[in-house]
Amino acid sequence: MDDEVQLINDGKGLAIIGSEQAVERFIAAEGVPSRDLGLPRLRKVLASGSATGQAIGTITANHGRWIKLTKESAEKLASSAPMKGSSAGVSRAVVTQNGKISGILEFSSKHGAMLTNPAVLAGAAGIMAQLAMQQTMDEITDYLAAIDEKVDDILRAQKDAVLAEMIAVGIVLDEAMAIRDRVGRVSEVTWSKVQSTSMTIAATQAYALRQLDALATKLGGKLDMGDLAAATRTAEETTTEWLAVLARCFQLQEACAVLEIDRVFDASPDEVEDHRSGLETAREARIDSIISHTATLIERLDEAASRANSKVLTSPRSAATVVRGRNHVATRVVGFNDVLGISREMQQIEQRRWAEAAVDVKDRTFEHGADGVESARRFGSDQLGRARSAKDKLASRLPEVSISIQRRKDKSES
Repeated sequence: MDDEVQLINDGKGLAIIGSEQAVERFIAAEGVPSRDLGLPRLRKVLASGSATGQAIGTITANHGRWIKLTKESAEKLASSAPMKGSSAGVSRAVVTQNGKISGILEFSSKHGAMLTNPAVLAGAAGIMAQLAMQQTMDEITDYLAAIDEKVDDILRAQKDAVLAEMIAVGIVLDEAMAIRDRVGRVSEVTWSKVQSTSMTIAATQAYALRQLDALATKLGGKLDMGDLAAATRTAEETTTEWLAVLARCFQLQEACAVLEIDRVFDASPDEVEDHRSGLETAREARIDSIISHTATLIERLDEAASRANSKVLTSPRSAATVVRGRNHVATRVVGFNDVLGISREMQQIEQRRWAEAAVDVKDRTFEHGADGVESARRFGSDQLGRARSAKDKLASRLPEVSISIQRRKDKSES
């Protein structure tokens, strides 16, 4: 069946393989952005590896596109007509886990050998990983443009040698990617230029994360409202810059991984899958580190905003600065997380109004005043009761005192 397409899913992207006409028709019907899968590269990899001639022939006769799997694209694929049916002998399914899309699968009897061939799957997985990384790189470029931050300008403004080296590393990697796109592979010469760049990128990332930690530490101290507002302003002004540096680091790390997979394709094609898996593990570790540091900063800002709202009556301007700064930083962090594929929602904190705080204080004062009046009334009653009791006791003793005085008087006269 010429209209049949085969789907390979790695959790991040979906490869669509089939005749060019069928694949393009499928993509048009779904209406989602796609990239060329690069099957010519896969054919070269298979030819140098352990793939069978039949698998290579099947790949040669087909065309491929790649779709990034997002919640939106997966739902669209699941609900559209081509995913629901098509023909006898073909079944498709959207796989979910804990409420999230974890895979889209198609099973077919016609080209099942191609999809189950280990060499084909390993090669396709490596190329799909590269496409996902390149997609992230493009999205980071858009992110940096959207926040109006020139990373190179930020780096040049820093006197630290580690940051200064990032500019040179970026140039080297950008050149290597350009050569790869033109040649279609990474030669030993190209690889020799970039293989040591990862250390500089890692050092720069660590430096940027330490700067975020320093901002969090300043916010966590025992500051008066004026100093807290100043610390929040500093965080608001500089967090965006350090997020931009981290984004550039992540972008260059993705470029390194793309080039590294290409190099393994050339040198040891049978090891591509293990290498890809190792790169994915390292990538997840970097993301976890970034999440940890940015979350700490947001926690400190949340605490600062909560304290500011409790002080709005006595320090309205400083309180407003703190809450506004917290929300600005949280918005920037959410945007940064989205680019890296991190799903973490953050709610905006509402700034407490001065009038609202004044009414609360008035109400509390009234309540305390009413309690005070009642306490005074009870105190007065108690004191009056004590006074009356003392009077009665004194009155009961007066006859005895009078008699005693009279007796002493009589004795003196006699």
